[in-house]
Amino acid sequence: MGKLIVSLSPHAHGTDTVERNMYGVIIALLPALLVSFYFFGIGSAIVCATSVAACVLFEWAINKFMLKNERTTICDGSAVLTGLLLGFNLPSNLPIWIIIIGALFAIGVGKMTFGGLGGNLFNPALVGRAALLVAFPAQMTTWPKVGQLTSYLDAETGATPLSIMKDAIKNGDASLLNQLPDSMSLFLGNHPDGAGATGEICALALLIGFVYMLWKKIITWHIPVSIIGTIFVFAGLLHLANPVYADPISVILSGGLMLGAIFMATDYVTSPMTPKGQLIYGVAIGFLTIVIRNWGAYPEGMSFAILIMNAFTPLINTYVKPKRFGEVPAKK
Repeated sequence: MGKLIVSLSPHAHGTDTVERNMYGVIIALLPALLVSFYFFGIGSAIVCATSVAACVLFEWAINKFMLKNERTTICDGSAVLTGLLLGFNLPSNLPIWIIIIGALFAIGVGKMTFGGLGGNLFNPALVGRAALLVAFPAQMTTWPKVGQLTSYLDAETGATPLSIMKDAIKNGDASLLNQLPDSMSLFLGNHPDGAGATGEICALALLIGFVYMLWKKIITWHIPVSIIGTIFVFAGLLHLANPVYADPISVILSGGLMLGAIFMATDYVTSPMTPKGQLIYGVAIGFLTIVIRNWGAYPEGMSFAILIMNAFTPLINTYVKPKRFGEVPAKK
């Protein structure tokens, strides 16, 4: 017999559930998933399927054999979502055994170590990606070109737009930026030398998912818009000061920026709860992304920026905590 919970008024009823939100985000990711199949073919299918299956398996095994939980959590969609996001952050030629290691870090370290969904401090998919980037830097920075639909481990690789931008800054040669695809090609992902992670290749597909989540009220605009707006401003100022830095449109449409801003920084558990806190969080992620991309060791900075700000989320929540109804400000 279920327990009757009695609490003080007011009482509010909502239709939100973990399952509804998780599967809503998965639906929003479907356009990007289909586009990744179109551009990367069998490589994308293998990477994403392996990542999702491994994440679900590890969550089930940890719950059953280590935590001894009678109720399984693999049906709430969170493990599937983590696996899909992890797969989206990986090259489409990554060996299966490396993907499985990444899934183990994502679920075992990033999620279940903290008690499972709702307790994790860091975004689990990004924990898995960061672990693989540190452990297997060569494999994690080798990017297949688009259009090799039947190739997997033997796919031809190429330079990403971010690596071109990095070379231009490193060599102090703005002419290297002429190798960048035009903005429309970056927006659609349809350029012959295109290379990048499985799920970040097409900004249009990610924006379709963004609009869907706003429509369904799964997320709000605050974090994605503050991240993209901050990066636009700082990248624009750098470009005006020195043309060796790429223009802000190319910066926004390159790499995992759109994927991170829309689908990873907005994670309920690891992002601030209030609109003001989300704006602070988004501005900080945007600034850190620019700093890491331009002057860090790796061309991409979005993942590390999000993980850094995940650690500051409890502090931001404390700083912008709304006043309780009827609370009288303390006298100085």
